[in-house]
Amino acid sequence: MQNVILNNGVEMPILGFGVFQIPSDETERVVTDALAAGYRLLDTAASYGNEEAVGRAIKNSGIRREELFVTTKLYVQDAPGEENTRRAFETSLTRLGLDHVDLYLMHQPYGDVYGQWRAMEELNRQGRARAIGVSNFYADRLLDLIINNEVTPAVNQIETHPFFQRADYQALMREQGVQHQAWGGFAEGKNGLFTNPVLSEIAQRYGKSVGQVVLRWAVGRGVASIPKSVRPERMAENLDVFDFALTDAEMAAVASLDTGASLFFDHHDPEIVKWLSARRLDG
Repeated sequence: MQNVILNNGVEMPILGFGVFQIPSDETERVVTDALAAGYRLLDTAASYGNEEAVGRAIKNSGIRREELFVTTKLYVQDAPGEENTRRAFETSLTRLGLDHVDLYLMHQPYGDVYGQWRAMEELNRQGRARAIGVSNFYADRLLDLIINNEVTPAVNQIETHPFFQRADYQALMREQGVQHQAWGGFAEGKNGLFTNPVLSEIAQRYGKSVGQVVLRWAVGRGVASIPKSVRPERMAENLDVFDFALTDAEMAAVASLDTGASLFFDHHDPEIVKWLSARRLDG
């Protein structure tokens, strides 16, 4: 495994395991399999509804806490954002059965963002969140947060895959000291990703799968990823990407696939803003 060093010196595995859309009654088994396959970064969120199952898998794994990197996320909070963020954080810790997390992300760029961030900064100072960051922040919102606050987000977790590569944005994040982390790295198979001729040709050349090529492409860009699978053999395959590297020509070939547009939803779309902002979590 390769690690990236975040802007506060914390080391984070460049590949981790995500549990988005894994039902809570399956999550413990799946995370147990992921840990057995060698994953040490686990990525969950309050809104996923499976923090408790992730916590059980961690507890039963026998793996020392210091060997694990656990990420969870804060969902949109009503004002007062600081008070509600502290409450939401305590709820997530209780569900996970942990006394701290390694990375706490603001899941959406909505609600009382400044109040939420002030509370997250305090959690970071206390060591209860070793690093703090954001998710789904576009450049304008990210820069606004950086300019007007004390702590620069360590990570921005955003949609990133061969059809939406975010290259210009990655350059800006690098300039600001923010680690780029991808969600949706396989685009959920949209646009025929797993049969794409460019990716398939590269995969055949190395005796790898298209998924492995995509992850190796991300690693080559310095982009962290959190691929998800419920199949142990695929989990192991997704980790097996450190014995080859794409050439400059192959990286350029993958770059040619970029459409510059989301395959899921646009956070600038007023209807998306309304939907995400109206959604609230129990507890």
